[in-house]
Amino acid sequence: MGNVESHGSWRCQFSPDERTILDNVFDAIFAPNTSDFSKWGKAVQKQITLPLLKAFVHKAMLGPMTIRLYNGLRSVDPIRRSEGLSGTISKKQFISFLSYVMRGTAEEKALVLQRMVSPDPDGPVKGRQIKEFTEDLITTVIHLLQSENMLRDWILEKTADALSDSQDQTTDNVLNAEYGHSELKDWIYRVSHISAFLHIFVVLSLRIINSECNGELFGTKHLLPQCLGIKYSGVFTIFDIPSVLYLNTYLPSERQDQWQMLFSSQFHGESFTRFCSLILHKGPSLLVIKDSDGYVFGGFASHSWDARPQFQGDSKCFLFTLSPQLGIYTCTGYNDHYMYLNNGQQTMPNGLGMGGQFYYFGLWIDSDYGGGHSKAKPRCTTYNSPQLSAQEHFIIDTMELWRVGNPPEDLVSSPKSVLDSEPEAQALLHMIGKMRMSDGLRDPNEEGEK
Repeated sequence: MGNVESHGSWRCQFSPDERTILDNVFDAIFAPNTSDFSKWGKAVQKQITLPLLKAFVHKAMLGPMTIRLYNGLRSVDPIRRSEGLSGTISKKQFISFLSYVMRGTAEEKALVLQRMVSPDPDGPVKGRQIKEFTEDLITTVIHLLQSENMLRDWILEKTADALSDSQDQTTDNVLNAEYGHSELKDWIYRVSHISAFLHIFVVLSLRIINSECNGELFGTKHLLPQCLGIKYSGVFTIFDIPSVLYLNTYLPSERQDQWQMLFSSQFHGESFTRFCSLILHKGPSLLVIKDSDGYVFGGFASHSWDARPQFQGDSKCFLFTLSPQLGIYTCTGYNDHYMYLNNGQQTMPNGLGMGGQFYYFGLWIDSDYGGGHSKAKPRCTTYNSPQLSAQEHFIIDTMELWRVGNPPEDLVSSPKSVLDSEPEAQALLHMIGKMRMSDGLRDPNEEGEK
């Protein structure tokens, strides 16, 4: 294939302000302690070498990813100056590479991605190489976010392992298969979070962000929502960091800034009544379930949950899967059976459901707790989703519900708990050695201390 070439004339997709920042980054990589002029007084043509790149990249970078970044940078040759891979990187190559990764089409991203996966300029890449690259990319991005204090109170020790072996169901046929440019292009188009991770990777690894302004310019100011509810408690979540990044991009923009855990079966117990008491009238939310087979899935509710025997919500609702595959399933317009919650009725189904119809939901949690179903033969009519769980009738291992975005105004203006306005009741609880179940899920900033 030779060097990656742009289609038509070379173009820069950055604004003048952005280009100034990127020019400064290139200059900083090339000559931190070097004169721009030779000993004869002539201007030096600036070229980045691998040693210069290694000396500059973020200290949290993993070794293999520096080599992958170098291979990606030198694969771009907008002026076609050589037939093979260049050993050094010019400023045009540098800017062109960033343009492809951060603003490019799926085809352009696939061109540089192929070289980052494998240094072979002509041959296809194997599934095993793509898997190794993806694991390196995810691990490095998490390291970079942590190093830059950009995890926003998501505690790695309290989240799931992003690369858990139990979630890896890749077959030998997939690992040994060969993939060319068209397959990589299709992969990037279908799996959008790969582009997001590449964007984060180049911005942080090359230290492009050094101020809030730059974060705004390059779209990385708030990559993750603020996490409320687990930092000062013993609560662990079944979410991993990549899943949070993935889901947050599909939420309405006004719901992306903060998530707060309202219910965790590990903390609050396995009670549907308790579940309902903690989630009603609390605002839009994400429900996430891990079944006994290790599948992770759930749904976004665009409205507050309300216990009544009618369907609720609107077309912003969606269902999703996180493991063993990623998927977002939005409304088809076939019906308005977006969300349903009922309890204590004899004539109507009791439980929580999303999509489909009574007794045949795309996602259903039974009021007896412990089980549910995901029925789709072949697809859920409301969301066009397949069966989300491993088995049509599944057993719940863990269930969580997170409010997304700010709480409703009536919640902000009212006490957080009846006990908050009853100091005598609080004192009595302390005297008998009891702890309020809601205390563990409160962060200092919820009480105005931050």
